[in-house]
Amino acid sequence: MSDTLERLMNCVELGKINKLSAFPPSLKGQDGADELSKLALDEGINPQVILNQALIPGMSKIGEKFSQGKAFVPEMLISAKAMTAAMKHLKPFFATGEIKRNGVFVIGTVFGDLHDIGKNIVAMTIEGAGWEVIDLGVDVKPEKFIETIEKYPNCVVGLSALLTTTMANMEVIVKEIKNKYPDKVILVGGAPLSQDYCNKIGASFYSRDPQGAVEYLKKVAA
Repeated sequence: MSDTLERLMNCVELGKINKLSAFPPSLKGQDGADELSKLALDEGINPQVILNQALIPGMSKIGEKFSQGKAFVPEMLISAKAMTAAMKHLKPFFATGEIKRNGVFVIGTVFGDLHDIGKNIVAMTIEGAGWEVIDLGVDVKPEKFIETIEKYPNCVVGLSALLTTTMANMEVIVKEIKNKYPDKVILVGGAPLSQDYCNKIGASFYSRDPQGAVEYLKKVAA
């Protein structure tokens, strides 16, 4: 791996957004994900290689730390911001087809629930794993999911809920989606959920953390 890619990977993992960002202190004054992704392109490194060898591994490393309890929500959020800073340089190459996405992931917090931090972390982690993410936001009704599935027929769907009172709405959404698209892959997540509840409502997969969802999606894309 080139020195630039290795430094970029570390910046994503550690949350070094750009040269001006003070976090983390160990990299203060050094180039961040923003500058290094541009440098990698200027050095002639293929955009797909930048994604596969720097951005995806960087997000994977922080995701693994999070799932092991060695990193927490603030670290995940700042790593995702670093990844986003790098991705802005790569987005033109997605449009031209020079970078291939693994697929489309549609995510939203279910209707009745306005919490979005968990959803946002999952969305950014999955985008960092090479997926196009369509984020529908919060308080999303079944009709909105179905309307979006019609636009992206091969998409994978993710449902998020934070409250025991709103997780019941997942069952409503899963039922309506499955009535129209019986084979649709649906991931569910959120603090009150469990594998038993996932099985009960007929969803495809449950993960307690974003990295588990990423690992499952690797199998879906294979």
